[in-house]
Amino acid sequence: MNNEQTVSVLNDLLNITNDRIQGFSKVEDKVWEQYPLLRKDYDTMVSQSRIMKNQLTDLIVQRGGTPDQSGSAAGAIHRAWIDVKNSFAGDTAGSTLGNVVYGENAAIDAYQDALDSGDLCPESSRVVLDQLHQLKASHDKFQNLEDLKS
Repeated sequence: MNNEQTVSVLNDLLNITNDRIQGFSKVEDKVWEQYPLLRKDYDTMVSQSRIMKNQLTDLIVQRGGTPDQSGSAAGAIHRAWIDVKNSFAGDTAGSTLGNVVYGENAAIDAYQDALDSGDLCPESSRVVLDQLHQLKASHDKFQNLEDLKS
C-alpha cells in the first residue's frame, strides 16, 4: 500500500460523503409531517456527514493528497433520477426516505469495499471503520419506515 492508493480510496469516500450531503438537502422538509420522529436523527446524520467529510479531507491532506470536493457521477445521476421519478410519481415522504436508505446502502457498501481493499493505511482504516459504524447506525434508524410513522 502506498500514499497514492490511500489518497485515491479516501477521495472516493469523500465523493460519497459529498453525495450524501447533497442528497440530504433534497430531503429537507419533505418528510417531517409524516415522520416527525426522524427529524432529530436526520439532523444528526447531516451533522455527522459534515464531520466525516472533514475527517476524510484531513486524512487526504496529511498523506499529501488533494481532496476532491465534488460528488461522484453516480451520485449526480441518482439525484437526477430521483428528481425525474418524483416529478411523475409525486414526491412522497416514504419514497424520499426510501431513497435515503438506498443511498446509505450504497455508502455502506463503498466503505466496506474500501476497508477490504487493503489500500488504506492503519490510521485511515480506523477512521473509515468508525465512519462505517456511524453509517450503519443511521441506516438502521431509517430502514423500517412503517415503524417510524407517528
